[in-house]
Amino acid sequence: MQKIMIIEDEPAVREELAFLLENEGYKPLAVTEFHNAAEKVRASAPDLILLDLGLPGRDGLSICAAIRRESSIPIIFVTSRDSTVDELKALSMGGDDYITKPYNIPVLLARIKTVLRRSGGMGEQELIEACGMKLNLTKGVVSADGKTVELSRNELQILAYLMSHAGEIVSRADLIDALWDSRIYIDDNTLSVNMTRLRGRLEELGMAGCIKTRRGMGYQL
Repeated sequence: MQKIMIIEDEPAVREELAFLLENEGYKPLAVTEFHNAAEKVRASAPDLILLDLGLPGRDGLSICAAIRRESSIPIIFVTSRDSTVDELKALSMGGDDYITKPYNIPVLLARIKTVLRRSGGMGEQELIEACGMKLNLTKGVVSADGKTVELSRNELQILAYLMSHAGEIVSRADLIDALWDSRIYIDDNTLSVNMTRLRGRLEELGMAGCIKTRRGMGYQL
């Protein structure tokens, strides 16, 4: 049974999410104290996290950052903040998806399934090598020249797709279709944000510029 952690301060919303998840066959894990949420994630090892932005004492962005320092567990932000700025901040911090309240229940459940499928859908291949880099799909890390950095789930999947098609021009539409299954559930800005984050991570390896933008066509590794 897949475990989904709910980090939400509104009791009614938290209880509704727990009820919906349980009915779908998931095991909900509710967090009610937020100052040590990252530690609770480490101890419980959930398969996915539903994270609110507006939490008392500590906001969702700082919790996301703390989680991302040590884990690539998928994170879906579920929040009443509907501004593009908040969404971009959440995705740039390592969020895998962003859903605004009041949410549509079937859409929320569909997006949970999509993110879970992505997180477990890397296939049997564990290691991809291309362009002087080694990508470990199981550990979620990329290495080059003796250096290693950890990637978020989205960064990992983008790089895996590009490395699997090294030398080819990959269109933005192909990336979106391959990584998010349906454009109904993804904003083009989400790809841009995750691509920027991925390039930043590769710079840490000394691989700046390895992902080239081919104007009007897409990306090429």
